[in-house]
Amino acid sequence: MPGLSDVYFVSSNNHKFQEVYSILDELDITVKHYAATLPEIQSASLYDIATHKAAHAYTLLKSPVIVEDAGLFIDSLKGFPGPYSSFVYDTIGNQGILNLVKVERGATFRSIVAYSDGSVSKCFSGELRGAISTRIVGTKWGYDPIFMPDGSHDTLAHIDKVSLSHRRLSLESFAAWFVSK
Repeated sequence: MPGLSDVYFVSSNNHKFQEVYSILDELDITVKHYAATLPEIQSASLYDIATHKAAHAYTLLKSPVIVEDAGLFIDSLKGFPGPYSSFVYDTIGNQGILNLVKVERGATFRSIVAYSDGSVSKCFSGELRGAISTRIVGTKWGYDPIFMPDGSHDTLAHIDKVSLSHRRLSLESFAAWFVSK
């Protein structure tokens, strides 16, 4: 059985690592960061993207790894930007999304955490339902300033994401499995 600190989170995104570290630390799992830009296949499936990234990350470290891939799925845009969220954010940003979303504002943030240890590959998912705000509120990274979770009048930019996020839900699922194996 691996020790509870024998897992690496592989990502080039330090913001994401800080969130992952905080959540897993609460769940008594110490995760180490390995900063790397992983190849990302083009796919309409977050599962496929995350699984591919985890397999590649394992080849780099030869040690148990987790990676995370996430997307913002907007109802009125038929799930767009979905798995292309990073590219869309880098291209048109939050204002571009606000320009696209008109009346129906429902959306879902989805997160997939993929684990690989060379022999076992497993994915864990989390979803946070909400809506796209009518304006940019806050200054945190990514889509946080335009996404309001159900039941909240604030965007994720004003909410402690360590306590409420799609990523937290997928990491909780991973942690429950990891500590039991």
